[in-house]
Amino acid sequence: MTCRELVELVTDYLDGALDQTERARFEDHLTVCSDCEHYLAQIRVTLRLAHNITTLEQRPEVVSLLDAFRDWHCADGPVG
Repeated sequence: MTCRELVELVTDYLDGALDQTERARFEDHLTVCSDCEHYLAQIRVTLRLAHNITTLEQRPEVVSLLDAFRDWHCADGPVG
């Protein structure tokens, strides 16, 4: 398996959607390619953070805070 193939299959791998042969090829590649191993770790962290943000945004105190600032505008206009 090439690095490009691994990147294309990473979502299926994490979803458990690869067949046994493809999963074995994927995991074999990880044992010889530290860059892809690092990439997979980054994807896992990204997914965990995205889940945490979604969970955090549903908390009542966060909803209240977001609501309080949603319609707020700087008197000087947009920054940037």
